[in-house]
Amino acid sequence: MTHPVNDHALDVIFRDGRSYNGFHDKDVPEVLVRAVYDLAKMGPTSANCCPARFVFVSSEEGKKRLLPLVSENNQQKVSEAKWSVIIAYDMEFQEKVPKLFPHNPSAKNWFDSNREETAFRNGTLQSAYFLMAARSLGLDCGPMSGFDMDGVNKEFFESQDGEEKNWRANWICNLGYGDKSSIFARSPRLHFDEACRIL
Repeated sequence: MTHPVNDHALDVIFRDGRSYNGFHDKDVPEVLVRAVYDLAKMGPTSANCCPARFVFVSSEEGKKRLLPLVSENNQQKVSEAKWSVIIAYDMEFQEKVPKLFPHNPSAKNWFDSNREETAFRNGTLQSAYFLMAARSLGLDCGPMSGFDMDGVNKEFFESQDGEEKNWRANWICNLGYGDKSSIFARSPRLHFDEACRIL
């Protein structure tokens, strides 16, 4: 039987985890963002289809391509963050199902009628794992949806020759070491009885 994680872990991942609007000028090595992905990829998806795709933007060239496509009030966040991750989903994810679900390779056909819905739902699920993994490994996150989605798709995906041409943007997550002066007081959450029903 597994045991619950300790309170410190729950604080890091949930209770004290915040969405950061600013970041300190402190390096985040590539090995750490690779570790974030390697942890996040272990979360479950439908038939292990794993449709989420991640574009890690840290170079000056990459940021120059991304910055004009984010809303004006998000540009400083992208500039400050050591990594800005375009979290996307693959519209042709089912082609990898025989590799990912080897005990039933024909499972790729399960998604013929609901491919986009499956890609979006499970890709979004994986993106939540990604955020939790980043916090678990000591990074702060700045999730944001204020960007030109069509522009990002054209610039980073549709114009590409490889598999990326089938990827579609979902949201962007800035990663780094957060500046606590950039966050607001914790906003309220709904109580159990407001958001839940027991049948």
